[in-house]
Amino acid sequence: MPIKQFLINQMFEPTIIAIFLNPFYIARKNLLNAIKDYGKLIRGKTVDIGCGSKPYEKFFASDVYLGLEIETETNQTEKKADFYYDGKVFPFEDKSFDSAISNQVLEHVFTPVEFLREVNRILKQEGLFLLTVPFVWDEHEQPYDYARYSSFGLAHILKENGFEIIKHQKLGHPVETIHQLINGYIYKTTKDIPIVKQLTTIFISSIVTILGLVLAKLFPSHGDLFLDNIFLVRKVADV
Repeated sequence: MPIKQFLINQMFEPTIIAIFLNPFYIARKNLLNAIKDYGKLIRGKTVDIGCGSKPYEKFFASDVYLGLEIETETNQTEKKADFYYDGKVFPFEDKSFDSAISNQVLEHVFTPVEFLREVNRILKQEGLFLLTVPFVWDEHEQPYDYARYSSFGLAHILKENGFEIIKHQKLGHPVETIHQLINGYIYKTTKDIPIVKQLTTIFISSIVTILGLVLAKLFPSHGDLFLDNIFLVRKVADV
């Protein structure tokens, strides 16, 4: 495997060596494990809304897997979408999918109710929707960063738009969350100087990551401070 592809893989599918390569190891590892677990339930014809490079495609049990992105020049050259849309209406017929995925996207959507109603529209009755959304994270992809949602806020907005919650999980121990935020700060203060970024990732961020993982085993957890929400919901009503 070429080195470049290996490094890309370590960003989304981090192995133990990624502790020294990926300053977001804690967040990405938790997310990867959750998607592997939930992905087995995503079947039939699936649309990945905000698919990016489709890094988790192989973990879903879909018969047909299609990626959707907003139509921009950057997305058309850098993303692996099969379809593009105007940011408002998905280019699909009503009730045309068995399942849908949206991974770390909703926080960038400035019209979340309209977005969820579009998801509802294209899903068949009883169709499944897998949603991941950050809870504690810094502003990113500015100015396209709209909100951070609590578990209660997400549950409410999903129920209000025709979905029934099957399963919900909070990802990240409080101690891991704190250490991940430290690494995020280190990354943002060094990312414009490549050699400094690489050295701090190897020699500083790796130590922060290891400390976070070890201390999370020693300190008690609670459900109030965490990195991400993951929801598996079922469409039970048209809206």
